[in-house]
Amino acid sequence: MAGNKKVFIIYYSMYGHVQALARAAKEGIDSVEGMEGVLYQVAETLPVEVLGKMHAPPKPVDVPIIDPHIINQADAFMFGFPTRFGLMCAQMKAFFDATGSHWQNGALVGKPAGLFTSVATQGGGIETTIMTAVTQLAHHGMIFVPPGYSFGAAMFDTNTVKGGAPWGASTLAGADGSRQPSEIELAFATHQGKQLAQVTKKLTA
Repeated sequence: MAGNKKVFIIYYSMYGHVQALARAAKEGIDSVEGMEGVLYQVAETLPVEVLGKMHAPPKPVDVPIIDPHIINQADAFMFGFPTRFGLMCAQMKAFFDATGSHWQNGALVGKPAGLFTSVATQGGGIETTIMTAVTQLAHHGMIFVPPGYSFGAAMFDTNTVKGGAPWGASTLAGADGSRQPSEIELAFATHQGKQLAQVTKKLTA
């Protein structure tokens, strides 16, 4: 809605895991008065025939591809992407590589940003993927807003297989990608979205 502060939720999702977290994060952002989450996908870099061989489902038609030139219109960001050997995927890196003009102009300095990810296994790079992605934020002068342990008791539960870390929300996709985000993983993403929106609201007041 007009007049709301905008949080761009920019993500890449091959099999839908990160997309599910992105939609959950939007729910959290939208729950804060005066804040609005706006979903965007980054452009795909793999050929259609390769995606077919990887059995990747079609991308959602209701989420537009982000134009890197317009991201300065956002008041804050959430960036989501799967891990590739402990780092952000190439598609998201290509997006950041296209933001050089904003870096030169300092257009994103001071804007809050959160990060979330998807990994195959519990030791698959939740922390390293987000940790190494913070370098992109630092070079733009953005403010990294991690959730910490603000999600509460669920973060201390060791009896349930789940993603989520003080660095950001995450989901465990399984080695073959068959596991979908659990209710608690989605709830963590919603919480992170709400927390980022609250911080953004304070900073932009």
